[in-house]
Amino acid sequence: MSEFVSGQALARLVLGFEHTAFRLEQRDDRYREAEEDEPLRRFLAGESVTVTGWNDDWEQMLRRRSSHGQQIIRVRVVGEPHSQYTRFLLALAAVNAPAGEDIRYLPRERARCLDLPGHDFWLIDSSRVAILRFAQDDTLLGAEVHDDPAVVVLHCYYRDVASHYAVPFAEYVTS
Repeated sequence: MSEFVSGQALARLVLGFEHTAFRLEQRDDRYREAEEDEPLRRFLAGESVTVTGWNDDWEQMLRRRSSHGQQIIRVRVVGEPHSQYTRFLLALAAVNAPAGEDIRYLPRERARCLDLPGHDFWLIDSSRVAILRFAQDDTLLGAEVHDDPAVVVLHCYYRDVASHYAVPFAEYVTS
């Protein structure tokens, strides 16, 4: 069974995890999120991603939850050479990874030969999957939430494959 959620309901689902929240990000260039517009513009103008403080709440949440043994894991499939948006996300990862987020990178060329789905998703506590849906302009519309064991197990497989082949942030930025 599935239901469609968006906005605050989607945020509550993702942040309502007890043990782990895993995100697979495969979109090529950009996620249109209004709260990123100004920080992205400033980053492209040469400022640090931390100047405006827009990420402070997320960073504090990461520190608090990781201190309690909870984990947010993210695998980003990225093109190489990097787009400007990927460079922005790498700069942001330099803040979020030390705060406790396990961020990994999987080059798109390597991902092509893996058995990954054609969509982004959140896997919550290995028991629910939120398959993300986007508009033509890359704006997040919401997610189809599934708790069917067959759908969940398949996405656990995708998580395992992506995590196995992805490179942890600290290693990726030094290679």
